[in-house]
Amino acid sequence: MNTQIDDLSCRGLGSVGWDRRGFIGLGLGAGAAMLGHEARAAVDPPAPVALGERLELFIDRFLVARLDGARLRLHEPRDEGVALKFDAPWEGAFSAYATIIRDGDVLRAYYRGLGAAGKDGRREETTCCAESRDGIAWAKPELGFFEVGGTRKNNAILADAPPSTHNFCPFLDARPGVARGERYKALGGTIESGLLPWASEDGLRWRRLRDAPVLDKALVGYPHMFDSQNVPFWSAPEGRYLCYYRVFKDKIRRIVRSESPDFLQWSRPVLMEYRNPDGPAPIEHLYTNQTHPYFRAPHVYVAIAARFMPKRQVLTDEQAKAIGVHPSYFKDTSDAILMTTRPVEGAEHAGYYDRAFLEGFIRGGIGAQNWVSRTNYPALNVVQTGPSEMSLYVNQDYAQPTAHLRRYSMRLDGFASLHAGYAGGEMLTRPFTFSGARLRINFATSAAGGIRIEMQDPGGKAIQGFALEDCQEQIGNEIAREVAWKGGAGIGALAGKTVRMRVALKDADLYAFRFGGA
Repeated sequence: MNTQIDDLSCRGLGSVGWDRRGFIGLGLGAGAAMLGHEARAAVDPPAPVALGERLELFIDRFLVARLDGARLRLHEPRDEGVALKFDAPWEGAFSAYATIIRDGDVLRAYYRGLGAAGKDGRREETTCCAESRDGIAWAKPELGFFEVGGTRKNNAILADAPPSTHNFCPFLDARPGVARGERYKALGGTIESGLLPWASEDGLRWRRLRDAPVLDKALVGYPHMFDSQNVPFWSAPEGRYLCYYRVFKDKIRRIVRSESPDFLQWSRPVLMEYRNPDGPAPIEHLYTNQTHPYFRAPHVYVAIAARFMPKRQVLTDEQAKAIGVHPSYFKDTSDAILMTTRPVEGAEHAGYYDRAFLEGFIRGGIGAQNWVSRTNYPALNVVQTGPSEMSLYVNQDYAQPTAHLRRYSMRLDGFASLHAGYAGGEMLTRPFTFSGARLRINFATSAAGGIRIEMQDPGGKAIQGFALEDCQEQIGNEIAREVAWKGGAGIGALAGKTVRMRVALKDADLYAFRFGGA
């Protein structure tokens, strides 16, 4: 570490250090306000971040170099009620491991159907499917593919296929040139079988790609693995398939990552660590990880993970009996947390999650039914359900007769925001380059609040025509408001140049921004 960085740390800036992406972690203390732009520039990475026209969210501190009176604020999803009841005879109290996929105009929910507790990987486990046009009203199609419970009038897309149906996890393969018959792919299995590969053209009729597992205990090498949702997807930024899955390390549920060029040959796993810019991130039991590319910014992998708190019992025996929960499933509790991880360009692995927010993202709701073991487990993927709305889904009332999938809504890009209260605050970015001729922001202010943006050179000096006082104050609540500067200065004149962005805001939230357009 150079002497400039050591000096900043001694002057009250807090913990300062490089990670392998070139991110500088700043634990901001009282001394931060005394630092000039020149001093801050000395600790920025030597190479600017190439944003191009991609959307950037304030879901982590990847672009943040300084906060002064502003902070990153986690937003609470809005409970929209029951979306899908697991009430068919072949579904039931132990239905779980849901995945939501949009394919054109159709949304599909895939999930395990199971009515009784027992050994993982049993023949009784099925994979079911429900469909929706809007993400709000869901229907279970009568597919007739398999006889389950004495009838073919069911929504099972996979049956009599243990152990894959224990935790079958599909995705729509976005790899360029993918064969039509493999538009959908999936993994499923247990520690005994390993993870088995599947493919489908339409997401309904599935076939095994091969009989042997593609990931097994010999390759992975941990004492226990695969018994929760194992999450694969195609990463466009990295040009490979990724799979995030759970293992046990030192008796704690942890997440690892493997990579593949073809979905059949996979690398040995890398253990994911956790980082928080203000200090150490706790190592907690994470039951499912639900890591996926955010659909509006696929270079950001969002993980809405189930945080499991073993032996943290909330209910009394009497409360448990009253809600009908299985007697073995109320000795623990859980909620959902929000993490992110990003690709590392030119590096072999991305080995950690950013936990910018340590608090719960989705807390257990009111009522004893929300405080049992293995409930509040998020479904995989966030999907758009309105012009300015996205939805996520959560498995609730687990091991109870009322088991269901619940919908929660948020504004587009609204996981978190750059926020300042009435007193106001500022944020300064790392140096970056961009493409395009416009800057649009996703933001909300009060009637008294507002946002102004200044463009600076890498040393922190305002660029003529783009100073804070030149910016037209942005007031209102929009998903894509174009920012303008007085005198008609066009942001396209700065495209391709290394710049910084200074954001001054009062009683406002900035969720995301994007450069681009002509």
